[in-house]
Amino acid sequence: MRLKTFERLLHRPPGFLLLLFLLPLLASCGREPVYESQSYVFGTLVDITIYGESEERARELSGHVLQQFQRLHEQLHAWQSGSKLDNLNQAFAAGKSTSVSPELAGMLADATRLSEQSGGLFNPAIGHLIQVWGFQSDEFKPVEPDPEEVEKWVAANPQMRDIVIVDGYAQSRNPAVRLDFGGYAKGWALDYAARYLHEQRVAGALVNIGGNIIAIGTRGDRPWRVGIQHPRGAGAIASVDLPDGWAIGTSGDYQRYFERDGRRYCHIIDPRTGQPAQGAQAVSILVPAGARAGTLSDTASKPIFIDHEHWREEAREMGMEHVMFIDAHGTIHLTAAMRQRLKFTDEHTPLDVVP
Repeated sequence: MRLKTFERLLHRPPGFLLLLFLLPLLASCGREPVYESQSYVFGTLVDITIYGESEERARELSGHVLQQFQRLHEQLHAWQSGSKLDNLNQAFAAGKSTSVSPELAGMLADATRLSEQSGGLFNPAIGHLIQVWGFQSDEFKPVEPDPEEVEKWVAANPQMRDIVIVDGYAQSRNPAVRLDFGGYAKGWALDYAARYLHEQRVAGALVNIGGNIIAIGTRGDRPWRVGIQHPRGAGAIASVDLPDGWAIGTSGDYQRYFERDGRRYCHIIDPRTGQPAQGAQAVSILVPAGARAGTLSDTASKPIFIDHEHWREEAREMGMEHVMFIDAHGTIHLTAAMRQRLKFTDEHTPLDVVP
C-alpha cells in the first residue's frame, strides 16, 4: 500500500504544487490501511485515496473509478476531434441537430441551470473565447488575440439556454455556441465517484481531481483533512476537515495561465468582456454533502472569481455560505461560516470576515 504524507508533497517539483489547488494532508500514523492511486485525466492529476480496504479491493475500486474518469474525459474533450463534445460543437456550428446520450443530456440541462443561476458568469458555451486565448491546448504559451476576434465572439453572446434538446436530439439556436466543460466535468466526475464508492460501502475515501476534492466517509476515527494551496506560495495557506460527502474546490489564477508584459492571464474568461478575469488570486468554496456537491465545487466558484467586486453577492446567488476570496493584493476575505472551519497555517494572518 502506498502512503503519501504532506511533507512528501512539499518536496515535489514546483509544477506539482501548481497542478493541485488543494493538497491532501494525509499524515502517516504507522502502517495504516491506506491505498493511493494516481493518474492524469481531464488534463490534470487525479488522486484517489481509499482507507480501510485490502490492497486488492482498493485497487479494483480505484481502477473502476479511473476508467470512468477516462471515459468521461474522452467524451467531453473540448478540442479532440471525434469526441462527443466535439461532434456536438460541429453540429451547433452547422445549425444541425445531433443525438445525445441521456448522460450528456443531463449534463447539458444541469450546466444550463447553473449558468442561469449565475447570471451567465458560469458559461460553458464560450468555447470560442477559450480557444482564442489559447487555453484549448495541451501546452500553454503567451498569446495576443486579435481584439476584433474577441469582440466578435462576445457580441455573438453564446449562452447555454441557446441549446434545445428534444427527444434525445440537441440543437443550438445560436451557431456561436461552442461547449467547453473544463469548469464542469471534474465536478460531475467527483459526484459519480462518490456515488459509486458509497454504493460499494467504502468506509473512507478521498477523491482529488486537480484540486476539486470530495470526501467519502472518514479516515478511520477522524475526518479527512485537506490543505488549501497558497496562490502565491509553496504550500498550504489553510487546512480544513471534510465531513462525509462534503466537497471543496478552488478557482485560481495560478494553475493554467501565462504571463505577457508582466501581466498574468488565467484560463477563467469573463463572458461579458471576453478577457481573462482579473482582480482575484483565488476563490475557495466548501460545499456541504449533497447529490451535486462535487459539481458545485467545480462550478460555483467561477462566478465569484469573475465578479470579485461583488463576491459576497455572487456567493449568495450560487447558494454558497463557505467562501474564501483572496484578492489581487493577497488580502483574504471570507465568510463567517468559512472562518469557523479553516485553520490557517499562520495564525496571525490578517482576515476580512463578513457575514
